[in-house]
Amino acid sequence: MGEAALKSPAMTPDEFLAWEATQTERHDFVGGVPYAMAGAEDRHVTASLNVAMALRQHLSGSPCRTFMADMKVQAQAGDAYFYPDVVVSCSAADRESPLIKREPTLIVEVLSASTAAYDRGEKFAQYRAIASLQEVAFIDLDSRRSDIYRRGGDGLWVLHPFDPTDTVHFASVDLHLPPDVLFAELDD
Repeated sequence: MGEAALKSPAMTPDEFLAWEATQTERHDFVGGVPYAMAGAEDRHVTASLNVAMALRQHLSGSPCRTFMADMKVQAQAGDAYFYPDVVVSCSAADRESPLIKREPTLIVEVLSASTAAYDRGEKFAQYRAIASLQEVAFIDLDSRRSDIYRRGGDGLWVLHPFDPTDTVHFASVDLHLPPDVLFAELDD
């Protein structure tokens, strides 16, 4: 997670949204505190783009839309905002909201050494509270493993791990993504 942009007092969500609209950097917002987002290395951006391109092509002509790192997602009934690496929303309400997606179906996070623990911990806890969300994927570029968590019919999140040679399956949008596409153009 980035460094806190403000120490105190805590902001309200509305104050954050107004403040962030004037900023040149993106910020996650949790617990009343904005956190500056660090830039990403080229492997991270390439993997994110690979996933986004495959999703966009696969979902072409459907009501679902694919967005990348600059799209804000609201979690916890408005108390938290994040910028996932890739997000898919199939929601009519989200199509009417140009700046914030509130009903995502799929979120993909490409892990980096500095944010992996936060992404899998606090951020994932916040994501799980989004009622529409069906899947969250964590892609580890170093190990080339992908962990996809799917919400079951009972509301519990179940891990579906994929090894480096496995074709990753995003069940929420029925996309099968082979490793040569997922990790295309990544330097080892």
